[in-house]
Amino acid sequence: MAFTNFAALTSEQKKVWSRDLWKYARNNSFINKFAGSGSNAMVQRISELTKTERGDQAVITLLTDLEGDGTVGDNTLEGNEEQIKAYDKVIRIDQIRHANRTTGRMADQKSIINFRENSRDVLAYWLADRMDQLAFLTMSGVGYGYKNDGTARAANGLSDLEFAADVTPPTRAFAWTAGSALATSTFTSADAHTIDAAGDGTASYQMIVELRAKARDLAIRGVKGEQGNELYHMFVTPQVMKSLKLDTDFIANVRNAGVRGGANPLFAGSASYLVDGVMIHEFRHTYHSATQARALFCGAQAMAFADIGAPNWVEDNYDYQNQSGISVSKIFGMKKSVFKQGPTVSGAPADLLQDHGLMTVDL
Repeated sequence: MAFTNFAALTSEQKKVWSRDLWKYARNNSFINKFAGSGSNAMVQRISELTKTERGDQAVITLLTDLEGDGTVGDNTLEGNEEQIKAYDKVIRIDQIRHANRTTGRMADQKSIINFRENSRDVLAYWLADRMDQLAFLTMSGVGYGYKNDGTARAANGLSDLEFAADVTPPTRAFAWTAGSALATSTFTSADAHTIDAAGDGTASYQMIVELRAKARDLAIRGVKGEQGNELYHMFVTPQVMKSLKLDTDFIANVRNAGVRGGANPLFAGSASYLVDGVMIHEFRHTYHSATQARALFCGAQAMAFADIGAPNWVEDNYDYQNQSGISVSKIFGMKKSVFKQGPTVSGAPADLLQDHGLMTVDL
């Protein structure tokens, strides 16, 4: 009689499960939909490592636009060349892990294969969900000691991640006030988790127009499409999206600009709407409190994501093979793109670190 030994899976079989899990996790990950390998992606994915004295790190290089006007006519160009200003940003990487374990043979009446499949599903969802949470906290400038609903996170180690210390408060930060005005907000690392009290939790079509104009003023580059047009991505909570759907100007623009009939996003129940070159996405992990939210307005290279290989899938037995366990681990790192740029507020230092590809708006 032949027996199937759960613990005797070959390394090849485990690799297949690891790839399947990563594919499943990526399919579940919201932030992964906006990731790409080039500088034209909202989230720039980096898969290669740079060796450093402290270990393995990923590096992203940000280039600023040339500031000079060049040379005209027959005036001498040699000796008047302009230096390309480049800023290397190190993305530190770390590992997160989780596992499932059966109580024992008698308690586990189902097939062990079902346990593997169910464990694959829940671990893949966990991995995708935690990466989404961390990504939105990173872009929002909120430390990992907080959940995405603004409450304190129970001690579980996320604040101990190597790249947790690299979370910086928003610098291109605004508030959409109750008086329908875009006001500048200022945060330090100590209070970045507190949403600006100037907002009342509601959004409007006017806010979208104001934010897009502000992004253009600040030279925040959108994600270029096939026809050369630039697209911005804005992320809001379900409650903020509700307030937009109740705004008559927003409804009119979506209804008139979209296709007719049931395919129109208003009638199709879509979670994303395209308005004036801004794709507005509803996502529950957008940072918020009980009554307010911090929306993200993102262009290209808003965040760097060091994606180092597929998750590691480990299966083991305990208590004389009476219990089975499955664990998954993933090495990655995240960092909001920031670099030195001229001040956006009068009196600010010229070497102030500015958010490169995004703005926040508290409302």
